[in-house]
Formats: sequence, structure tokens, C-alpha cells
Amino acid sequence: MDEFPICPLCERPIPPDVPQSVHHLVPRSKGGRGGEAVLLHHICHKEIHAELSETEIARDFATIAELRTHPRIARFIAWVDKRPPGFLSRVPGPRRKR
Repeated sequence: MDEFPICPLCERPIPPDVPQSVHHLVPRSKGGRGGEAVLLHHICHKEIHAELSETEIARDFATIAELRTHPRIARFIAWVDKRPPGFLSRVPGPRRKR
């Protein structure tokens, strides 16, 4: 069986035919240009940005470990863990207020 990259947020494999995104741990607009970035499932990346502003990410959630402690993201991880790696869905729940 082929080895696929692992999404560091949900820890599920990312098959090549599944939408994927690069997430900058510190948003580029907040000084993260050229900084560390990780490959995530697109659904996982969308969940991060649905819940957190770029300022919140830069200030309080600039690592995968910190992201995993956020209550909504932790619930999302538990929810998506029950789905296959190729699962696609709209991001559940209301979007954050801008």
C-alpha cells in the first residue's frame, strides 16, 4: 500500500485524490511569510479559518498542538476522525463573526 502524507491536525492520511491545502502556522498577513507551513486536508484547513481569525491564529494558535486545544476544533477532529480520509463536507456549524 502506498504511503500518504498524514494531516497533522486530524492525523488521518491525505490520499492524492482528496482536496488538500497548505496552512501557514503564522498567517502570511501576520508576519508568517516564509514561515512554517503544513499540508492539511482541505476540510481541516477550512475548519481552522471558519473558527479563528488570522489574528487569533497568529496570537494564540500558531502550532498544531495549540490548534488541537481549541474547543470547536477539538470537536471537529473527533467528528472527522469517524470519516474516511477522502470525506468531503461543508464546514459544519456557524462561521465565526467577522
